[in-house]
Amino acid sequence: MNNTISVDVTVNQPREAVWRCWTLPEFICQWNQASEDWHTPKAINDFRIGGKFIYTMASKDGAESFDFEGIYTEIKPLELIRYEMLDGRKVEVKFLEQNGRTTLIETFDPETENPVELQKQGWQSILESFKKVAELC
Repeated sequence: MNNTISVDVTVNQPREAVWRCWTLPEFICQWNQASEDWHTPKAINDFRIGGKFIYTMASKDGAESFDFEGIYTEIKPLELIRYEMLDGRKVEVKFLEQNGRTTLIETFDPETENPVELQKQGWQSILESFKKVAELC
């Protein structure tokens, strides 16, 4: 993965709990937003190689909405998830556990419409939201 962006977060939970929170739709709907004025009212996750996910992200005031979609290309349980977004960009998510804590590292191909720093901030904000939910899983 060349010219990629990476973000990470460390969660005070073992890898099994972090993995579950990352992959189950009922948890995805709780953490998948970059700010408090957005939410994910719907998440569908066919979690298998070749399976598709669709997360509907929407502003809480109802003014904006979009689907975040991808197809899984590689899954190594409790270790690694790779997927390709519909526009061909690739994403890799690693789960590394040490001393009962799990570091999640997400590396992705940037898109061309927004500055790299803005993309990094948005994806990092989602990971921070994930951490809050995952520490309760």
